[in-house]
Amino acid sequence: GSRMKANMPKQFLDLAGKPVLQHTLELFLSLDGITQVVLVLGKEFQESEPWKSLQADNPKLIFALPGKERQDSVLSGMQEVNKDAPVVAIHDAARPLITPDEVYKVLKDGIEHGAAVLGVPMKATVKESEDGQFVLKTIDRSRLWEVQTPQVIRPQMLLDGFKKVEELGLEVTDDVSIIEQLGLPVKLTLGEYTNLKLTTPEDMAVAEEILKSRA
Repeated sequence: GSRMKANMPKQFLDLAGKPVLQHTLELFLSLDGITQVVLVLGKEFQESEPWKSLQADNPKLIFALPGKERQDSVLSGMQEVNKDAPVVAIHDAARPLITPDEVYKVLKDGIEHGAAVLGVPMKATVKESEDGQFVLKTIDRSRLWEVQTPQVIRPQMLLDGFKKVEELGLEVTDDVSIIEQLGLPVKLTLGEYTNLKLTTPEDMAVAEEILKSRA
């Protein structure tokens, strides 16, 4: 959490009385049709509260250990997924404002198309710079989407994608990029602008207000 100016990872920061991660977890655990929730979490946290009690109270909740890079952590979580799961939904713990509606929409698209990602059309004006000092050009934003999570993918497709990424030595920043590497289509599911990724202290304040408005 350097941008968050915090002394702990952002998913453990307090948001409206409980850790950010707990909001996310409780939502997924409450949803019908989600048969498992695999939480990728360091061993020291797995054995501490509230995570230990949450797992004891929820047979759906399974722990997996994180890897060195993001994709290693996803792969670690994948090892715990039921072999007959039609799709997996990979979600960022720092997005606690996701709604059941958004989850069901992207799951439906993922099941239908094999891969889907929640996203919103980009509102900001985006400029490209070569040197970080001067504008090179303005990008046409009419074709740009800001992707969020969950990202929903058929398990075998994701495992095939990981294999290809590893063979080519690629670094990927999100999970559907792996599917793009296989040359397969990824459906864009229209989400909400409120599904923020908490990155700065200002985001935390906005998230508190959004939660209050939903209460």
